[in-house]
Amino acid sequence: MHALTRLVATTLLASSTAAAATAVPSPAWVASWQASPQPVWNARFLFPTLIPDQLAAQTFRQTVRLSLGGRQLRVRLSNAYGQQPLRIDAASAAAGPGRTPLALAFDGRADVVIGPGEERVSDPLALATRDLQAVQVSVYVAGRTPLQTFHWDGRQTAAFAAGDQTLAPALTDAATTTARLFVSGMDVERAACARSVAVIGDSITDGATASLDRDQRWTDHLAARVAPQGVAVVNAGISGGRLLRDGMGEAALSRFQRDVLDQPGLASVIVLLGTNDIGWPGTAFARTEPAPSLAQLQAGYRSLVARAHARGVRILGATLPPFAGALPGTPLEDYYQPDKDALRRQLNAWLRSDSPFDAVIDLDAVLRDPADPARLAAAFDSGDHLHPGDAGNHAMAAAVDLQALLPDAVPVCAR
Repeated sequence: MHALTRLVATTLLASSTAAAATAVPSPAWVASWQASPQPVWNARFLFPTLIPDQLAAQTFRQTVRLSLGGRQLRVRLSNAYGQQPLRIDAASAAAGPGRTPLALAFDGRADVVIGPGEERVSDPLALATRDLQAVQVSVYVAGRTPLQTFHWDGRQTAAFAAGDQTLAPALTDAATTTARLFVSGMDVERAACARSVAVIGDSITDGATASLDRDQRWTDHLAARVAPQGVAVVNAGISGGRLLRDGMGEAALSRFQRDVLDQPGLASVIVLLGTNDIGWPGTAFARTEPAPSLAQLQAGYRSLVARAHARGVRILGATLPPFAGALPGTPLEDYYQPDKDALRRQLNAWLRSDSPFDAVIDLDAVLRDPADPARLAAAFDSGDHLHPGDAGNHAMAAAVDLQALLPDAVPVCAR
């Protein structure tokens, strides 16, 4: 009997061990797409908002490209800068343009009220998606709705249409914009080993000169590199964004918690910030603002690193690309000055040699003209001498050392 007991016990142990080895990890939510909220500025600002002052009895539809797909998805709606409650009367998601949308729910209801400064996450929607798949999200507001929160530079055509068309495969009589409204993020349900990388930056990260509707931001190219390993990339770039001071959105020091640390499944973050801190002072953006010191910029970086490490998140920094001759023929021709470039070079030298980051991505070395290091290489220049074009964005993503970004990444993370 003792021998039989041992045989049964051994068999059960072997069976349970094999089952544990082949068990599918429990699912978890991971951030797969993001558009950082910004306050809508007034008509006196240098750039038009690209949106009306308000909506009423209208549907707004926008397209997002997920970095990771999943079994289910959920949508985050933001009223970050609203001065009054935001009422959403209906919302939907569809697996790409022209597909039949499915209604979203919030605590089981079609409508939701979002308080000033708040966001709401939809109930899980049983809409299976693939990696790098486009999803369309529609939002309908019945009452007069002032627009106070947006994402200015979506690099994607969106549309307004009259009435509740949230369940229509195609909008009728629509007007277009490239700004984003209401939707600040999208999460997908994946195996627990899936994770997310957040990239916080300015217009270079936001994709200011990337080809419209073609997903050519440098974060899009990075997402394509890491998606096969079950890693998402979410873009926390804001055009005009800065590290130390508010710009066309809150300073990174202020929004780091919301736009980076609060992202579900976050494992690593990349910081590409400081260009506008250096370039804005003395321009039409900030005519009398003093230039930041090297010490102030260093302190800003150290603050982000300390906050990431306190959460157990890996954080990489990036050197600042050159911008000699930036924005010719515009009110911002003073964006570049030799003393500004001297500060950029000092900052880059410190980043390479003594920064607090876990690793540094040398984008300056990748993008600069070898014959004139103060300028972008012609092959990577969008033409405004500040923002990389599509080829430059591709080169930036290719420069990221994936082992440095996620040294403990699972080689292949199943869905």
